[in-house]
Amino acid sequence: MKIHLRKKKLKSGKISLYLEYYKGNSQTPEGKRKILRDFEYLDLYLYSNPETPEEKKKNKENLELADQIFTIRKAELYQGKYNIQNDQKGKIGFLEFYEEKKEERYKSKGNYDNWDAAQKHIESYCPNHITLNEVDVNFIKGFKKYLDTIAVTKSKKNLSQNTKHTYFNKFKACLNAAFEEGYLKENFIKKVKGFTMGESTREYLTADELQKLASTPCKLPLLKSAFLFSALTGIRWSDVNKMKWSEVRDEGLDLENIPIFRIVFQQKKTDGVEYLYISEQAREFLGERRASADRVFKGLRYSAHMNMQLLRWCMHAGINKHITFHSARHTNAVLLLENGADIYTVSKRLGHRELRTTAIYAKIIDKKMKEAANLIPKLNLNID
Repeated sequence: MKIHLRKKKLKSGKISLYLEYYKGNSQTPEGKRKILRDFEYLDLYLYSNPETPEEKKKNKENLELADQIFTIRKAELYQGKYNIQNDQKGKIGFLEFYEEKKEERYKSKGNYDNWDAAQKHIESYCPNHITLNEVDVNFIKGFKKYLDTIAVTKSKKNLSQNTKHTYFNKFKACLNAAFEEGYLKENFIKKVKGFTMGESTREYLTADELQKLASTPCKLPLLKSAFLFSALTGIRWSDVNKMKWSEVRDEGLDLENIPIFRIVFQQKKTDGVEYLYISEQAREFLGERRASADRVFKGLRYSAHMNMQLLRWCMHAGINKHITFHSARHTNAVLLLENGADIYTVSKRLGHRELRTTAIYAKIIDKKMKEAANLIPKLNLNID
């Protein structure tokens, strides 16, 4: 990152002083180059044509003050780059800094909630007087031990492996931020191994089971359409639920006269923009196009009643699995891999940020391959 002191002439005739933070560039989904910049306006102004001694004096004072702020900001940048600790910054309380990092995530509801849940355990472990200067390896190991042996849920049960993994990761993210922003001279969190993720069962439907479900009436037709749409596209419940007609693109025919349909939407979980091609059959589940601002699955809402109807629908179809709406997404991933899609394509379609998340589905396919090896009955052989 680079910092520059800039000047901008205003309509009033005065010149505004501000800092420009150049953060490199990125590429937009359309392939265009985008410059990444942040600005810090200093509320300092210059007379463009100073005439009186007072105006000239004011210009000199404001320029000197702007230069001083510029020097401080550059020093803060180098502190983070070369592991130079600012002792004054390190005097901030650890709990205060964690609260600040948590609030930066308030727009991302799921992530914010995890930070908030982790904070309750961090506050139980960490004394109020602990500052970032006092953070060391033993402090980090102590919190890990606390999660593993002392922390409990509201119902007084030990934390699950995945919950310990999640809470320690928020603790870790806070310390990483403290190091990157120059509050810590050493990134101690790298010296302590976190919790591994526990593998959970990902319930999904086979192709035959999905066909049975599609052929079985459901008491809530809207739920049926939404679930089958998710199974054919892999879109999460949160994105199916909020989907508007403005996000559905009917793009005509390709060179082989095959209809082209796409969903362009912002994932609620990750905030990433997705450009997802969908099949003609998936498009049929959306029905007739309505006003752009209308929800596609208008009237669909998450409730205990809806979950119960989903289970009853499965039971009527002869499916004795604990199927949730998210199982439709698992089903999509498994069926794509079973039918020849490569793991990278599946990962992109599901909107995963990391390939290892998708690799879990590949393990399911491997298991089925092993099971298939013993499906053929044993032969009665007479070998001479």
